[in-house]
Amino acid sequence: MLGQMMNLPLTITNIMNFAETVHGSSEIVSVTADNPDHHYTYTEAFARTRQLANALAKLGIEQGQCVGTLAWNDYRHLELYYATSCSGMICHTINPRLFLEQLEYIINHANDEWLFIDVMFVPLMETLVDKLPNLKGFVVLTDPAHMPNNSSLPNMICYETLIQGESSKFDWPELNENAASALCYTSGTTGNPKGVLYSHRSTVLHSYTTGLRDIFGLTMHDVVMPLVPMYHVNGWGLVYTAPMVGAKLVMPGPAMGDGEVLNRLINDECVTFSAGVPTLWLALLNFMQQAGTSVPTLERVITGGAACPQPIFDTFREKYGVEVRQAWGMTEMSPLGTFNTFKPHMHNWTETDKAPVRLKQGLPVCGVDIKIVDSDNNELPWDGQSSGSLKVRGPWVIQRYFKADSDATDSDGWFETGDVATIDPQGYMMITDRNKDVIKSGGEWISSIELENTAMTHPQVAEAAVIGVYHEKWTERPLLLVVPQPGESPLPDELLSYFKTKVASWWIPEACEFLQELPHTATGKVNKKELRQQFNDYRWPDHGE
Repeated sequence: MLGQMMNLPLTITNIMNFAETVHGSSEIVSVTADNPDHHYTYTEAFARTRQLANALAKLGIEQGQCVGTLAWNDYRHLELYYATSCSGMICHTINPRLFLEQLEYIINHANDEWLFIDVMFVPLMETLVDKLPNLKGFVVLTDPAHMPNNSSLPNMICYETLIQGESSKFDWPELNENAASALCYTSGTTGNPKGVLYSHRSTVLHSYTTGLRDIFGLTMHDVVMPLVPMYHVNGWGLVYTAPMVGAKLVMPGPAMGDGEVLNRLINDECVTFSAGVPTLWLALLNFMQQAGTSVPTLERVITGGAACPQPIFDTFREKYGVEVRQAWGMTEMSPLGTFNTFKPHMHNWTETDKAPVRLKQGLPVCGVDIKIVDSDNNELPWDGQSSGSLKVRGPWVIQRYFKADSDATDSDGWFETGDVATIDPQGYMMITDRNKDVIKSGGEWISSIELENTAMTHPQVAEAAVIGVYHEKWTERPLLLVVPQPGESPLPDELLSYFKTKVASWWIPEACEFLQELPHTATGKVNKKELRQQFNDYRWPDHGE
């Protein structure tokens, strides 16, 4: 027997209509190349979204077609998100920081016919346009006064000109909740990037969950500043969850890595909540410490995308009164899989007892099942010690990559994440490494992430990475790579001695090398593939032989 409730589809259109009807006066603030201080309301935003939908129809774009975007976090990109998806098109967000070959592959693989691009990406597209045979034209996200001159891009249209004069009335189509809504490609660290095609249903369910009190906990009283790029995994869904609850949005545009601008936006707009990768929090903290400023309205920040160093937790909490929480997920998971929040009995713990819990990636969120397995696919216990390959499943987890011939899941419907993890008896998951990054020394596994977290607690270390390098005796040994804090000159032996009593003696890196900066991937993670190539022929110091 089936239930007898209404069977209305879960679509992004419902989020948009609700936000406009119930929270129309909530504000959206943006930094753009043509306006560093743009303000308008949800009502105004979605009126322009309907104008854009009419313009998209006149361009001849049909339901099911991909519309590419190369854009920062701002109001025009938000309009594109809703106009494309709610029209039945697919919002294909493209990471402009990828290699040219990857951009070429992604745009052609998605069969994008129109690209909506920020002004600063016009030169980038000029280098690629001859290799994009399916493209019909470009829409530059600016006003007429800021359109680039003498560009070689064919059929280049100004965004504001495109929507000017269009009606603010549009009959949104009734969509199947399983219809595709957005497309995001993985960074492609091995082979070509892979497309992850999200549905309206998966996006709405993901938004409901992230809004829960024990997850992001957003309300209409919050002011939300997404530092997660909207070109990566739908900005962690914040551009859906914030309108769903009526929160004010603050969009930093191309300034998301500028600590000074972020500090100003937080204080001018009274930001209470933000989310981003650890490198962005380091930029903000470094600026505030140098400038002697603060962020009195900021209550909590979410960090993810890479393991968060303990100093970020401690500095935000102790110096600025800001609570930092870790989240974990993947492009293939929309992205949220786990979120770190304390259970009730932990609130009375000392900070010393809380610290190890903070460093874990957290509890699985309702809707995502997780498990760890050994090399024979046997499920391992949640004892906090057993380490295995992490698998996930859920209604917003990928089943098949875009245009792939077979499912991405195993025969039981589980997706292999590529992470190595432990899960403790209370359900807290901790990533100990990526399968490709784990170090095997003398037949035993060493967690590069735990070594990096330890190194980052040293006051003279700004950033650290650990990679495995060939060793004649032990097959592989960990090499510590450090970017010192400005003005600091730590000694290698001093940093290596710092690990004593903090990790097992045989885990201690064999040597330490200093770099001016670490390479990062297009999504802000340390690029260990590049580091391994750089140190492929590394010779260990004599004392390590």
